[in-house]
Amino acid sequence: MADRRPRRRSPGEADPPGMAPRRAALRLLDAILRRGDPLDVAMHAAAQGLTGPDRAFAVAIASEALRWMVDIDALIDGATAQILPDDVKSRAVLRIALAQLLVLKSPGHAVVSTALPLVDGGPRRLVHAILSRAQQDEWQLPERATLPLPAAERWAEQWGLPAVEAAEASWSAPPPIDLSFAVEPGADEWPDALSLAPRHRRLPRGQAVEAMPGYSEGGWWVQDLAASLPARLLGAGEGRTVLDLCAAPGGKTMQLAAAGWDVVAVDSSAKRLERLRANMERTGLSADVVQGDIRSWAPDGQVDAVLLDAPCSATGIFRRHPDVLHRIEPRQIEEMAALQTELLARAARWVKPGGTLIYATCSLEQAEGEDQVSTFLDHHAGWTVEPARADELAEAVTPDSNGFIRTLPGVLADAGGLDGFFVARLRAPSN
Repeated sequence: MADRRPRRRSPGEADPPGMAPRRAALRLLDAILRRGDPLDVAMHAAAQGLTGPDRAFAVAIASEALRWMVDIDALIDGATAQILPDDVKSRAVLRIALAQLLVLKSPGHAVVSTALPLVDGGPRRLVHAILSRAQQDEWQLPERATLPLPAAERWAEQWGLPAVEAAEASWSAPPPIDLSFAVEPGADEWPDALSLAPRHRRLPRGQAVEAMPGYSEGGWWVQDLAASLPARLLGAGEGRTVLDLCAAPGGKTMQLAAAGWDVVAVDSSAKRLERLRANMERTGLSADVVQGDIRSWAPDGQVDAVLLDAPCSATGIFRRHPDVLHRIEPRQIEEMAALQTELLARAARWVKPGGTLIYATCSLEQAEGEDQVSTFLDHHAGWTVEPARADELAEAVTPDSNGFIRTLPGVLADAGGLDGFFVARLRAPSN
């Protein structure tokens, strides 16, 4: 009988084809799970020197390994006599290999041949045996990707089990592409797109954004429908001035400029502001762009409106960023909530009497939404909630009993879902 044991590579032997994106995906997982780096931050170091397609493949491997990690780990643990520690390389290699086999449907021979060199002195025979068994036994993942337990428990307590089940369903596949438009497209434009709100279209995932009609002309930009809701609550600008705080990469800035506001866009990150400026140049829209930390920066005077899209845990954008639920713990949520309280109080000083303050976070944590506004109102006499109206929003998005916008998992599920957002419109006292 032929020897089916994996062959050891000779020193200096060249890697098999396709190793570069797999090595990058392994580095991505390490940076996210061990150091707690966000996926987009980790990519700067992990994907150095990769071509565009290899970079995209590395992100796809890492993203699907994270999205399905709870279920992939269950398969790994069911196939070993002893549980592999979370931090050993062989588990990480199996995670990205099984993500390729079971989610991305990569050819089995390519997955095995590129997985074994990644073990790097570890149990190659074990990794080979598990991947062989996965193919021979035709392993399958469940219909819904299981949420990491800490997030599932938090959300069950805050929103109930149906929200957790809806989150698992929405997390099980990358979301569609949403486009915001400077002006409403004509009736014969984008015939295959779904219209869920004015100046918004939804398209199936899988298209290269830069190759889509009108990209170079700048009539639209990528922006989840939920992320467009805060700026919608400010309506037409009619030349009035708005501060867009924590503005980069610029989706809300472009919305406000297109709606006739005189926009001052402020962000502390020079790199993110480069993206904002590029977006403004492509779309032909204009704003006064300022680099500044709003904990120390201040405008020259009060303005008609302020939109604070506050830094947050970002647990609401878990569909697009599956790393977030593996990184965020209660400590980070508490830290972000303390920062939000500080920024909200500071932003309120810059609103003219009778003016509007929009507070928004892409979080599914009450500590970063409802609790923030409650604390703010307790400490700022005369400020009131101006309830959102259904006609200002989008299909299937309705204000809650307090007039806040809270998009939970399950909203628009049949049409591709929404990111998790909290939005409140606050009115300054008129005196």
